[in-house]
Order: sequence, then C-alpha cells, then structure tokens
Amino acid sequence: MPEVIELGKELYIHVRSSLVDIQTRVLMRGDLFAVFDRCGDLRTIGSGGCGLFYNESRHLSKSVLRLANGPLSLLSSTVAQDNSRLTIDLTNPELDLPDGRRIPQRTVHVQRTKLLRDNNCEEEIRVRNYGLLPVSLELILELEADFADIFEVRGYPRANLRQLLGPEANDDSLTFSYQGLDKVLRKTIIASSLRPVAVGASDLSFLIELEPQEEKVFTLTVSCLADTEPPFAISVDHSRTIRSEAPRTRGCEIQTSNEHFNDWINRSKADLEMMITPTAEGLYPYAGVPWFSTAFGRDGIITALEYLWVYPEVAKGVLRYLASTQATEHNPAQDAEPGKILHETRKSELARIGAVPFGRYYGSADSTPLFLYLAAAYFERTGDQELIRTIWPNIELGLDWIDRLGDRDGDGFIEYGRRSQNGLLHQGWKDSSDSVFHADGQPAEGPIAICELQAYVYAAKRGVASLAKTLGYAEKAELLQNEAESLRQRFEEVFWCDDISFYALALDKDKRPCRVRSSNAGHCLFTGIAQPARARKLMRALSDESFFSGWGVRTIAGSEKRFNPMSYHNGSVWPHDNALIGFGCAQTPHKDLACQILSGLFEASIYLDLHRMPELFCGFKRHAGTGPTLYPSACSPQAWAAGAVFLLLQACLGLTIRASEAAIYFFYPRLPESLQEVSIRGLRVGQSSIYLEIHRSSEGVTIDPVDREGGLKVVMVN
Repeated sequence: MPEVIELGKELYIHVRSSLVDIQTRVLMRGDLFAVFDRCGDLRTIGSGGCGLFYNESRHLSKSVLRLANGPLSLLSSTVAQDNSRLTIDLTNPELDLPDGRRIPQRTVHVQRTKLLRDNNCEEEIRVRNYGLLPVSLELILELEADFADIFEVRGYPRANLRQLLGPEANDDSLTFSYQGLDKVLRKTIIASSLRPVAVGASDLSFLIELEPQEEKVFTLTVSCLADTEPPFAISVDHSRTIRSEAPRTRGCEIQTSNEHFNDWINRSKADLEMMITPTAEGLYPYAGVPWFSTAFGRDGIITALEYLWVYPEVAKGVLRYLASTQATEHNPAQDAEPGKILHETRKSELARIGAVPFGRYYGSADSTPLFLYLAAAYFERTGDQELIRTIWPNIELGLDWIDRLGDRDGDGFIEYGRRSQNGLLHQGWKDSSDSVFHADGQPAEGPIAICELQAYVYAAKRGVASLAKTLGYAEKAELLQNEAESLRQRFEEVFWCDDISFYALALDKDKRPCRVRSSNAGHCLFTGIAQPARARKLMRALSDESFFSGWGVRTIAGSEKRFNPMSYHNGSVWPHDNALIGFGCAQTPHKDLACQILSGLFEASIYLDLHRMPELFCGFKRHAGTGPTLYPSACSPQAWAAGAVFLLLQACLGLTIRASEAAIYFFYPRLPESLQEVSIRGLRVGQSSIYLEIHRSSEGVTIDPVDREGGLKVVMVN
C-alpha cells in the first residue's frame, strides 16, 4: 500500500505564488478542462494550476507555441461569451532570417482557436502573411506531459514517484504515456493535420512558407486516453475551419436596463453551462476549476438551489445523482454512515489507490439536510411528484441519519466529528482547519454543532413534512412538523447569545457556545429558524461596516480575534455565502440587505476579469476607484459563485414559484438603484410559460406580464 497522505490537518492549496499572477483562460467540458495562459499556452507557472486535465490527471503540463528564433507577440486573447472556444491573436516580433532578410514586426498574423470536445482539445492555427515579400517561418510546439494528480498539483507530496513511459514519435504525432499506481495506462496523443518537418521527444516543428497575402491553416488534436474507459475516436480535422457545438440555452432569459449587469449575468450563465455536466442520473454542476472539477454534494445542492427558478432540471439531476450515491453502510475511512449524502467524489490516481480518501467521501454533515431541503424546494418549483416518489426512500434514509447518527449525543442538535484520520476536521461549508473557534481565538474541540447545520435540519424537516403530506403520509408530516418546531425553540434557547446579539457560531464538545459573530448565522435567515425580531437584528448587523466590506458580507466580523481579510474562511467574502444570506430576505419586506449585497457583488464584477465571479475574494474594506483584492488560489469559475446572481435577484424580487397553484409570487419586490428594468422571458412552470417586465420607480416595483402561454397567475404581495 502507498503511504497515506495526512490531508485532514491541512487540506488547502499550498500556494507558492498566485493564480492571479497571470490572467488565465479556462475551457471545460465534462471531465476534461484546460487552464491556459493568455497566449493559449500551457505552462507550469504561478500556483501550478495550468495544464490540460482529464479525470483529474494532467495530460499536458506544457504546450508552448513559438517561432524557432523567439516567442510570438500577443495581440489579444478572448474566451467566447458562451465559453465554447478560446481565440488568441499573435504576431511576429522583428525577425532576422538566415538569408539576411529582415521581417518587420507585425507582418505575420497567427490566430489560434481552441475548443474541447469529448476527450480532445482541438486547435486550429491560421497563419497569414501580410507582407510584400514571401516569408518562411518555423513554428515549434514544445510539449510535456507529467500526468500529475490534481492533488499533487495542489501541493500534496506523493509517496511514490511517477514512472513515465518513453515518448513515442511518429511522422505526424507524438504520444506520451504513464502507467499509474492504480494500474491505469494513461496516454496523451498530439496529432497534426500538417505533417511536421521534425518530431522530437518533446516538440513538433512545422515549416510555414507563405507568399504575400497567403494564408495556411492546420489543426492540432490533443487526445487524452485512459484504459479504464471505452476509447474515443481519435481524428484530426483536415478541414479549414474548426467549429464548436451550438451553445446550450437552458432556462429563462434575463435582461436588464444595465449593460454591465447583463455582462455579469450572461457570464454567470455561461459559466454554469460550462460546468453543468451530463451524468447517468442527469445534469450535475461540477464545483470549480481547477481544484474542484468534479461532483461535490454541498456545492451541487447550493448551485441547484441558486439556479432553481431559472432552470429546475439541474436540481432534478443533482437529486437523482446524490440519491444514487447515498451511503448505505458504515465506512470510517470515508466518513460514511447509512443515509449520509456525498461530500465529493474523485477519479484521480491518488483517490483510486486510497492515498487520499476522496474517491467517494462523505465528510460533510450539512449535505444530508440540504439534500432534503432541495427536494422540497424542487417540488414546490415543479410539482414533480414522480421524482419525489422515486427518491422518497433516500429522503427517509436521510431523515434517519439526522435523528440517529447525526445527533451523536442525543441533545437534539446535529454534530460532526471526523472518523477518518485523514478526513476533514470541520464538516460544514467552512471546512478549513481554523474556521470554528471561540471568542478568544482558541479552536473549538469536537464533536461540534455549527449553527447553520441546525437551521438546515429545521428547514429540511419542514420541507419534507410538506412532501409527506402531499404523498399522503399525514402522520409522518405532523411528526416532522412537530420535530422542526421543537428544534426551533431549543435552538433559540441555546444558540442565541445576548452579549453579542447574535447566534453562536457553534457549540463545542462541552456544549460551550462559540460566541463569534460569523456569516454562518446569516444562513438562519433563509431557513426560517430565526425569530423575526432576531432575524432583523442579524440583517442590521450583517449590513454594518464590521461585516460588510463594500463588496459583500465577510465570513466573520472585523472585530473577531481571528479576523484576517486574506484568510480562506475568517474574513474573506464568498459570493455563494452572500447569496444565501440575501435569500433570507426573499419573503420579507426587509430587502435592504439583499439589495446591498446584490449591488456590492455587481460592482465587484465590473472590476473582475471577464466579469467572472470567483470562489472568493479578500475581505479588505472597499476604497474608491479600486476593485476587490483577489484571493490567490480561488477557483474561477466556481459553480456556486456563478449561481449567486440568480439567487440574489430572486431574493430582491421576492420571487417564489408554486407549481401546485400555477402561480408566481412576488413578495415585497425591490430592485437596487442600478437596475431600473428587468425582463424575464420564457420562464416555464409545467407546460406554461410567461414573459415578465419588471420596472423600478420612486413608487416601488411594478410587474407587467407581457405575454403568457397557459394559465399562470402572477401574485404581488406588498
């Protein structure tokens, strides 16, 4: 057996330098993703996250296109709005040729167009001579494939060195191979439609001869193969054009009167489209690139919730997938217990051999109640009884885990504590090793009951009670409703701390409350567990300058001992966290906090590359004329960060869809000052659809149903 890496002590990326040192360009399709630099090259620089990855193995660690006598000069680099392709425009510097002639700079244009398809990275290269004389250029493609595991790239040492097989060179292709410790043979094949003049052990050379105004086009195909799967067809496109598949349009279309806001929402939708991956059970949003390009339970559930009103098919896929992977037995090495919902699954070499415990891992205490909550929310949105009946056994297993195994000491609260020595120490969404602590900064000892976990259980039981009633299980519905109310009362008694006018972050093993003001308490708003008066206190506190950076709500207040705006969980700003907090205002007349959060993140998006919301950014106070400070190893894109704008817009509008009533409700709708108009086209409920125009004025917000098909009602509550 290989040596097991001690991951539980520190599971986060060991950063030598920052992903934000360079502007990266990301393409993703299913289990294949690539992180390029702006020239379209792959280089192991910065934090090491660049490369072409397939099933979490880096099949290309270097791919650099250059001239024989120097680098090409960058003109521009653009990812298509729908994330389908990357286009890079390059040109030559001033060149001295062997025959004594000189090629002036910007004489030759080189355009690279890249896209991903199946397990292939396809590239079209167009070279055009805009000079008055013929030119002869040698293009060289430098290549390396280290087949590093994604966990290695993140900084974890492996016990056994990789034994790479020698490269195989043919007339028009180069093949790299690696026999893994998991007995899987992985290959990377680089093939060209233009026959190289030379194929070396780590490069391909092409001679390009062009008359004035002549253009030549050739294609490169990088195929990633693993012998655990049926082989894909390997082919090289010899045609003159490379075409991406038509963009997939899912859900309703949202347009506003603010073009910058449209840029943000369109990029967010495109990022979700890119990360939503077909599985045997339906669509599933992979969590983020580069570190989390796989199925995560909590991330998938929250992303599906954020996107639920726009496109409920994602929630359906998430529910089916997580039901199919629900734990059915005790396995301490995986932190698995019967009824628990998945934390994450991995296909990488180190996961397959058990060197890391994440092949299928269940170390999140909140995935299970969130799964139940999503099931109820999905049913309210769609009325899909067939799915609910199908997963009802999984719902009951989840409830059983909450009551029997989740409550470790029988006090009525759900606690977590890892059973795997290499698993996660903290098993809420803030799962870094220093994220749960007392007011003096000392770490809390487990088992630990975090506040939002109790709130999720409360909402889950209320939601499942509604499902049980619909399915005809009246006694079960009443029992769950009573249990939820009992939990709410006990939660208020134990977690509320008068001295800080806030819910405690958590209870430690001795049931001592962690009197820390944290964003975790904000999750008590959307679940409904917070008493109305205390909910309003939370809203006011989360909007003050101790919490609100100007861009968003920090994970802990600036007055706390462990506050550090550059930390992962103790002072940073997470878009999904902010969205869930804002969602707590959705059905209340108190929309100031939701509008403040939406405005802050929107204004941050204006400064961000591609208007793309990252996993998190630093929690420094906002200053005029400067954008947010980026976090060095944040995933970008990240699914639940991309979904944040949709949940926040829903929260401000108070938009609630009740399929059983064929009705769309707007509870106390408001829009921030930056949005005068919002149009929602093609919003579907069952077989009906509607086109809405929403207008903001000094008198409030008006909702105008411009067109509808079917009998949908629009109900305003003010």
